[in-house]
Amino acid sequence: MSTFAPPPAAAGASAVRVTALVVDDSAMDRRLAGTLLKRAGIEPAYAENGVAALEHVERQAPDIVVTDMQMPEMDGLELVRAIRARFPHVPVILMTAHGSEEVAVKALQLGAASYVPKRSLAHDLVSTVRGVLELALATRASLRLIESLESIESRFVLANDVTAIPVLVGHLESDLTRLKLCDETELLQIGVALREALVNAIYHGNLELSSSLREIEGGKPYHDLAAQRRQLPPYCDRRVRITALQRRHEVRYVITDEGPGFDPTGLPDPTDISQIERVSGRGLLLIRTFMDDVQHSAAGNEITMVKHLSLPSQRSPS
Repeated sequence: MSTFAPPPAAAGASAVRVTALVVDDSAMDRRLAGTLLKRAGIEPAYAENGVAALEHVERQAPDIVVTDMQMPEMDGLELVRAIRARFPHVPVILMTAHGSEEVAVKALQLGAASYVPKRSLAHDLVSTVRGVLELALATRASLRLIESLESIESRFVLANDVTAIPVLVGHLESDLTRLKLCDETELLQIGVALREALVNAIYHGNLELSSSLREIEGGKPYHDLAAQRRQLPPYCDRRVRITALQRRHEVRYVITDEGPGFDPTGLPDPTDISQIERVSGRGLLLIRTFMDDVQHSAAGNEITMVKHLSLPSQRSPS
């Protein structure tokens, strides 16, 4: 058992140019998303539909694709399928509008990494893109590590520091890579599910923050209260415990927080397509979409996530 902390940032590290391809048939929506990314230091390029997007990726693959769902010639669903088949190292984030919920869930199942409702682009697009990019970069590094192992079991104790999450997830992904069980898309989806569960354990479990605060003033009260509680007992003394068992055909993650818990029977069904536009339910929807079995303890302070895996030779083409 060990306390996990991220490594310090390297002094004087040179900036890396990060690119995003924004795909939308609406010029106004394309420019809105591109402007938000540009302000965050991410260089945007643009395409008006899936066909143009694939041509762009063939010429010069971006670090990430952000796409609308409903477009002429090739919609977002077809684009996700094509990118996973031909460019699996490029993650895709969906921009969803009211009425596209069912198609968006299908796109997540086919390989998209996450989604942002169009109505909350200003609040959530940049943080979602950054979160997926962190995981994608860790995933690409992990895929360089190829060793034969039968199983790996590890345990961690995590303080209430969300900046440690990408490094921890990257470490667990490297274990999966050594087992040679996942392609890059599956690895990224497992990473997204782990990230969402760990964020929930810290914010909603140990720090006892209500999701309703996220929808006030762009989430400022939510993050301000989190910063306060990280310094105050009993919140600052709580830890998140992670047990990971990764073996042939299956991975199992158990994440336990030290908060008061909740009644899990009161959770809404996150797979209900009407829930996809709700900011507060996004994490659980992603977890249940990307993992095969998800269970909460009776006390509500522990989640168990299981993903059933097949050997590469047994996988059917997408």
